[in-house]
Amino acid sequence: MFLVLDNLRVHHRKLVKVWLEDHKEQIEIFFLPSYSPKLNPDEYLNGDLKQRTRSGLPSKTEEDLKKKTRSFMKTLQRRPHHVSNYFKHPKIAYAA
Repeated sequence: MFLVLDNLRVHHRKLVKVWLEDHKEQIEIFFLPSYSPKLNPDEYLNGDLKQRTRSGLPSKTEEDLKKKTRSFMKTLQRRPHHVSNYFKHPKIAYAA
């Protein structure tokens, strides 16, 4: 398994390093350069999620926002091609 991480300080903590060392046979780690959201596949998902949760009627409660978020994530589960499209972006192709 490949795990792509940004350079958030918590990803470099000793506890994380020990856990990763214990699982090095199963996981290969790739750190993104600092301040490079365009290289992070998560950011494309986050952008879609933000767009979806802001569309339609505004969420007036935390529960409304959770409902919209769950709905979007369930939609993604039924549409794996949508997720694979994130990795077709030229800046994300490295992770495909």
